[in-house]
Amino acid sequence: MKISLYQRLALTLCTAFIVMASLLVAWSNSLVQQSKYQAEQKLHVNLAEHLAHDNPLLQDGVYDKAALENLFHTLMLLGPAFEFYFLDAQGNILTYSADPAKIKRKSVALLPIKQLIAKPQQIPVFGDDPRGFSNKKIFSASPVYQGELLQGYLYIIIGGEIYDSIFSQVQADKDLQKYGAFVIASLLLLLLVLLAVFHYFTQPVRELAKQMQALKAVQFDQTKIRLKQWGSTSKNTIDNNEVHFLGNTFNDMVLQINQQFSLLTENDRIRRELLAHLSHDLRTPLATMQGYIETLAIKGDDLSSIEQQEYLATVQRNVNQLKGLIDQIFELAHLENGQVTVNLETFAIGELLHDILAKFTLKATDRKISLSLQPQPCQFIVYSDIAKLERIMTNLLENAIRHTDIGGEIVITVAQKTTEVKMSVTDNGSGISKEDIAYIFDARYRASNAIEDNTQHAGLGLAISQKLSQVINAELLVKSELGNGSSFSLSIPKLKAQ
Repeated sequence: MKISLYQRLALTLCTAFIVMASLLVAWSNSLVQQSKYQAEQKLHVNLAEHLAHDNPLLQDGVYDKAALENLFHTLMLLGPAFEFYFLDAQGNILTYSADPAKIKRKSVALLPIKQLIAKPQQIPVFGDDPRGFSNKKIFSASPVYQGELLQGYLYIIIGGEIYDSIFSQVQADKDLQKYGAFVIASLLLLLLVLLAVFHYFTQPVRELAKQMQALKAVQFDQTKIRLKQWGSTSKNTIDNNEVHFLGNTFNDMVLQINQQFSLLTENDRIRRELLAHLSHDLRTPLATMQGYIETLAIKGDDLSSIEQQEYLATVQRNVNQLKGLIDQIFELAHLENGQVTVNLETFAIGELLHDILAKFTLKATDRKISLSLQPQPCQFIVYSDIAKLERIMTNLLENAIRHTDIGGEIVITVAQKTTEVKMSVTDNGSGISKEDIAYIFDARYRASNAIEDNTQHAGLGLAISQKLSQVINAELLVKSELGNGSSFSLSIPKLKAQ
């Protein structure tokens, strides 16, 4: 059977309370008893000595059993709390005042007697009780001499059997019972108060555990339950409740987990869509290649040399398109996994931009698109990765040509800022709607103004450019308006960091 935290604490508290109360009572009783023994023995430590010196029979040191028994009986009547014994020099009991049937010992140990006689200030000292073999009692003792010859010892037990019997009856008195009952009731009340305090302070822990169980029951979906607010977490408020802090931390953790889970779900959805699009893009050139190759295989002899060359050229274009698509897929995968190295160096950005423009001059001329660089003498020095920067600018320029109408214009502008150089690729093409701008850097996103053409592009260029800009610590931004062209800007460090 499982028990709750409060039940465990309550059981522990009760056990500890009982043990501590028992130890306290035992220690208190022991202390009281020890104090009583010490006080009584100190009070009567010289009793035996006075009797031995003041009584003529003992003073002369003459042993007379009948006379001593009569003396002890008389003294016991006067002091019923005492028991009188006369011992010889070896500790053997010769005469006593008690009932002979109750005497168990024939002798007592002399060491405690000699210790008390030699050092009466070191009390309490316990000696043998002739009424039992294991009992120890406080006593008073004195040597008895006849001249200089030791005759024996006067051995007086303080608090004898009659005293113990009467004391036990007193302890059983009703008033004492009432006092004991009052003490026990007070202790029980204190225990109940402590249990109530424990219940109060563990209540938030039980609520937090209940909330955790409820969250687990709904598969940790925070939207299906209402999280408890655990007080203020402001630093300006006085709130040192660790349970409230734990509860607020748990709520923050749940919110964070749900946000991460939502993000993972969205990423998974995007990946599935990306795979679907890529599968379609891979099947298209493969299907085209398969069709032409099968045609060549079946009708190869019936086709003219010109037709065969056209078929092979089509197959070659689809092979190149398929290779470009696969290369872009691998490139994007490497970028997303962080499997890329950066080679930073200082170089003139103008030379790189002229080389990039030269690659697209023929394609732009075919579409009658004007390509220009401003300013023309571009002598700005930057600190970046040449290969990755070339890849970004190539993607941006290729994308601009694809979305610019025949007779349009594309301008690459370079501006020097305080610590960076800003490059912009601006066209007067179809532009991008406000709804699409937020998603154009997503892999395989197709904007509403996407152009269906026969050019070899896979739709991953902007996604790759964005990843590459992050790798080289650059910022890629876009400004566009549907029907009025677009402007992609890239800011990179101007000089090497010192």
